[in-house]
Amino acid sequence: MTAPHSDANAGALLNRLLDAALAAADPVPALRAALPAPPRGRTAVVAIGKAAPRMAAAFAAAWPGPLEGVVTVPGDAADPDMLDALRASGLTPFAAGHPVPDAGSEAAAHAALALAGGLGADDLLLCLLSGGGSALFAAPLEGITLDDKQVLTRALLASGARIDEINLVRRQLSAVKGGGLARAAHPARVVTLAVSDVVGDTPAVIASGPTVATGDTPAEALDVLGRYGVTLPTRVRRLLESAPVPPTASDDAFARDAWHLLVRPMDALHAAAAEARRLGVTPLLLGDALEGDARATAVTLAGIVRAVARDGVPVEPPAVLLSGGELTVRLDGQVGTGGPNTAFVLALALALDGAPGIHALAVDTDGLDGSGPGAGGRCDPLTLVRLRKRGVDARAALAGHDAGGALAAIGDVIETGPTGTNVNDFRAILVNPRG
Repeated sequence: MTAPHSDANAGALLNRLLDAALAAADPVPALRAALPAPPRGRTAVVAIGKAAPRMAAAFAAAWPGPLEGVVTVPGDAADPDMLDALRASGLTPFAAGHPVPDAGSEAAAHAALALAGGLGADDLLLCLLSGGGSALFAAPLEGITLDDKQVLTRALLASGARIDEINLVRRQLSAVKGGGLARAAHPARVVTLAVSDVVGDTPAVIASGPTVATGDTPAEALDVLGRYGVTLPTRVRRLLESAPVPPTASDDAFARDAWHLLVRPMDALHAAAAEARRLGVTPLLLGDALEGDARATAVTLAGIVRAVARDGVPVEPPAVLLSGGELTVRLDGQVGTGGPNTAFVLALALALDGAPGIHALAVDTDGLDGSGPGAGGRCDPLTLVRLRKRGVDARAALAGHDAGGALAAIGDVIETGPTGTNVNDFRAILVNPRG
């Protein structure tokens, strides 16, 4: 296949790039190659995050001995056959909430803490970690409630704060995050196999770091909350103001532990770039660290796209701009459907205003972009025309946080279903002015 010369070919090419990215983000092959040596004692598994069911099932199939453990299962990924397979392997699944923790999230965390607390020096705790674990695995500190954490989580998600800032606050209010799980397991050895969904692949940020110590302080959490104007329940503020500084990475509980990264966002981008080259399109990798407001980022990338289309700078078309990271939307007032990726797509369509030969898609690689069933959306030179024909005001939809609803009206929401992985956002913008 060579460079596309029609809308149909452009859409097919972008779909091929997305398929390549998701295949590269599959944690199962890397997990099978990274199995630790069996311990002399017990093997306990705690699988946390959106990829937890698939990772736990793959590990159980490959492990030579008996297992026991806890697996968080996102509510939209509760496949009955997989749940039965997990139970047959000795693992207990817990249906849990995301992006706001629920009673299942709390039950999973307390079950894992109880399991870890019963391990000895000859035992192994294997933590299978992936994005989404901060909500799916939640144990509030003594003195605050799950309801407090739910209220705070909703406020933080609506504030536009970055995920590293949100998770810093979460770590200060959790018995399991920021190394809490590993401390409970001491003196057992803890091995973590992780899939990164965060900018920088920082261990403390992925699922809020249940097996790593950090130098975060309550004062830093209060600074984040103040910066974004988040109102705290009184008992949460009192807890943060009176909490001691947590242990640092020199804590003896972590001396025997190991942490390995299985899959990262750049793996998905490199795979998409390789597929683009194979299909005759030059990839321009913008990196996996784009953060900030989805609408503002769309305007910025639209400027780069216009330079490529008009002047061949910084790359000659046909070309595809590939990027990852995690964009945000600050919510205010009425909220419709969609999330940062659909907001990005609709804002990009508005910024490009029908510029010829430009097609794009943006998805959350876990298969869920904010609210609604979609993973993200797509746009092309006729997106705004189709919206007008359906009576949809694109600018009003964007301002009302209903980009998902607008794109759904013209069939441009992308639905992948739960993917079993999570390496954050994936964006591809194809520039083919000859189309």
